[in-house]
Amino acid sequence: MARRKVGNPLAFAILGSLGERPMHPYEISTMLRARGKDQSIKLNYGSLYSVVAALEKNGFIEARETIRDGNRPERTVYQITEAGRQEFGDWLSELIGTPTREFHPLEAGLAYLPGLPPDRVVELLEQRLKAIDAEIEQLTATHEHMASTELPRIFWVESEFRLALLEAESAYIHQLAEQIRTDTLDGSAFWRKAWKLYEEEGIAPADQLKDPVKYFGTDFAWMRAIPPEAT
Repeated sequence: MARRKVGNPLAFAILGSLGERPMHPYEISTMLRARGKDQSIKLNYGSLYSVVAALEKNGFIEARETIRDGNRPERTVYQITEAGRQEFGDWLSELIGTPTREFHPLEAGLAYLPGLPPDRVVELLEQRLKAIDAEIEQLTATHEHMASTELPRIFWVESEFRLALLEAESAYIHQLAEQIRTDTLDGSAFWRKAWKLYEEEGIAPADQLKDPVKYFGTDFAWMRAIPPEAT
C-alpha cells in the first residue's frame, strides 16, 4: 500500500467524516462512535487532535471557523480541502481494490501448533470458538435489527464482512478441533507421540527431531526431509 503523509487509520475516518460536512473534532469522534466505525477501523481517539493537526499541516483539511457553545471552550470547525478529497478517494480506492497480506494472530499460533499438547490445543480452540460464536450471535441479531429499521445495507456492509470472516473462522476451527481430537489430522500421531515422549521420558522435541526414526520408527521417516534449519 502507498506510504501516506498521514497514515493513521483515524486520518482516513476523519477525512471521510469531513467529506460529509464541516465539523469540530469532538463532533467527529461522537459521530464515529455513534456509527460504530471503531468496530471496523482501528481508531485511537486519544490521538484525535494530533491527527487533525497533521491533516491540517499537510493541507488535507483547513479551519473554517471557531465557535463557542455556552460556557464551553471554543471549538475549531474544520472542512476538507480539495487535496483532502483526492487523498480520501485514493485511500478508499486502495483499501477496496488492493489486497494486502495481513498477518492474523491465529495464523501465527497455528504456525507453531505442535508447541502445545494436542488436548491442550483442542481446549484453547474450543475456548476461542465460544468467543467467536458469541460475537456471531450478537452481530446476527444486530443485522436483523438494522434490517427491521429499513436502514439501507450500504451503511452496514462492513459489519456483514466482519460476520462473514467470523463464520469462516468458526467453521474452520470447528473442523480443526475435531480432527485434532480424533487424531485424523495428518501428522497427529507424530504430534501426540512426541508429547508423550517428552512428558514420560523428558526427551525434548528438538532432540526427537534429530533422529526421528530412532524415536518414531520408519513410519515417520518423512521427518528426515525436514530442512536442518527447521529443527
